[in-house]
Amino acid sequence: MKILLLQGPNINMLGKRKEAHYGSTTMDEIHERLSERANALGCEVSFFQSNHEGALVDQVQASRDDVDAIIINPAGLTGNGYSLRDALEDSGLPFAEVHLSNIHAREPFRHHSVFTAIAVGQIAGFRWRGYIAALEMLEAQHREASE
Repeated sequence: MKILLLQGPNINMLGKRKEAHYGSTTMDEIHERLSERANALGCEVSFFQSNHEGALVDQVQASRDDVDAIIINPAGLTGNGYSLRDALEDSGLPFAEVHLSNIHAREPFRHHSVFTAIAVGQIAGFRWRGYIAALEMLEAQHREASE
């Protein structure tokens, strides 16, 4: 199984910003931990981060025939990333939405996600562990569908 991890705006700054919300784990450390778990599950994972919505859209479109699923942390695009949402929906790929902090326990503007209605599921508030959970859930669904 091949999985693409998409990281939205400011995720590249993890470890340097708002530790109370996001923890001290860096983006590279998250990618390393996810790679280790993916290898144990027999999966391949690729990574893409951008602070620009169009670049994320381009990556979804370029990857749609090469991956089986997507994990996305839309970050600052959560409430208004409509073109990214459309690209994900158009891809036809299952995807899991991950947030490091519990967006439902934060400011009201963070409570709404334009992605949740079309995602397989949303994992929020477990910091870096949410990525591992998303990987495991997507892998299990893929395996069960193949049986």
